[in-house]
Amino acid sequence: MNFIEGQWQIQGQVLTDLAAQYGTPLYVYDADKIVSQYQALYNAFAPLKVKLKYATKALNNLAIIKLLHAQGAGLDAVSIQEAELGLLAGVPAGQILFTPNCVAFAEIEQAVSMGLVVNIDSIAFLEQFGQRYGSSVPCCIRLNPHIVAGGNAKIQTGHIDSKFGISILQMRHILKVVQNYDLQITGLHVHTGSDFLNSDVFLQGAELIFEAASNFRNLQFLDFGSGFKVAYKEGDIVTDTEELGQKMVQVFQAFCQEYGRELEIWFEPGKFLVSESGVLLAKTNVVKTTPSTVFVGIDTGLNHLIRPMMYDAYHTIVNLSNPEAVQRIYSIVGYICETDTFGSDRKLNEVREGDIIGILNAGAYGFSMSSNYNSRLKPAEILIYNGRPHLIRRREVLADLLATQLDFEPTNQLKNEVAEA
Repeated sequence: MNFIEGQWQIQGQVLTDLAAQYGTPLYVYDADKIVSQYQALYNAFAPLKVKLKYATKALNNLAIIKLLHAQGAGLDAVSIQEAELGLLAGVPAGQILFTPNCVAFAEIEQAVSMGLVVNIDSIAFLEQFGQRYGSSVPCCIRLNPHIVAGGNAKIQTGHIDSKFGISILQMRHILKVVQNYDLQITGLHVHTGSDFLNSDVFLQGAELIFEAASNFRNLQFLDFGSGFKVAYKEGDIVTDTEELGQKMVQVFQAFCQEYGRELEIWFEPGKFLVSESGVLLAKTNVVKTTPSTVFVGIDTGLNHLIRPMMYDAYHTIVNLSNPEAVQRIYSIVGYICETDTFGSDRKLNEVREGDIIGILNAGAYGFSMSSNYNSRLKPAEILIYNGRPHLIRRREVLADLLATQLDFEPTNQLKNEVAEA
């Protein structure tokens, strides 16, 4: 998003004009930013055999999946439905890594029947997988490294109390199961969680997976997950992918030489690819002054962007309609009948009713975590591609809320009793 000639724009498209054309609330994504993030990450590890598996859960629109697949990305799917979206978008089944958690084993069986790369994250399922498939179907194992990546504890997945993965301390048990069922292990996976603060944490996880890999002689890839940090506000620490790439290339090549052959290195970026591309546009319904606070009430809420309330996440917020006015202090809140605050005590250029507010870095875990709470309808999505806006999801209507509901007519028992009397 750029400020050009007094207007906020993406690829020459004025955001306030898009709000007028398509209505609000509205998600807008910059395809150029997504592609540049993909290329930056790929190039950082380019001397290696790099495979990037886009984390579908970050933004699950088919257009986004197609855009990234055109760059060469595979898919990281955590549900059968995400995998099905990938297939619909043209991603081959063999390029989709299926990494579910706490699902029924029937979902694992379905993934195998679809030809997905299955990632097992519990001893119980590893045993069931062995009983069901033996050596006939290869699989990957997800390990929990017991590493705290730093940052927000709510988005960490590699600590000792995490439900994700098989503990690295259970390696002897893993090997017994693998040997007993002659399992064909083609990959190992580790993911410490989002927003690791420095490359040392990532390299710490790498050393653990290298050590574990020495127990498996038929590996094809090592998957290091993701967690690359982007800036949500000025001064934020971000992941230096070039520095990390240089360090990872060195240690990975050394490992492969010791292992005896070159393996592929996989990553599963989601937020890193799409977060900064997105902005949520909303219209100001009311500027409400109380004895302690001036609220800007907008026509969206936690039903469309839950990250601030769920993760205490910070999103930069700007007044797109009045960008050069004097700044005042506001709290920006939504229209849901809950406390749904997007930002407290923020400096915004003076806000008036009808002004369009932009919530930045909304590309990841925005629409994909949206809901119909309060029976509110989900917004439309726009992708700016080659300088033109493309409607990639229409706005919901009431019929969408009713589509899965079935007719029911209750009997008024009291009325019938009165009539009979």
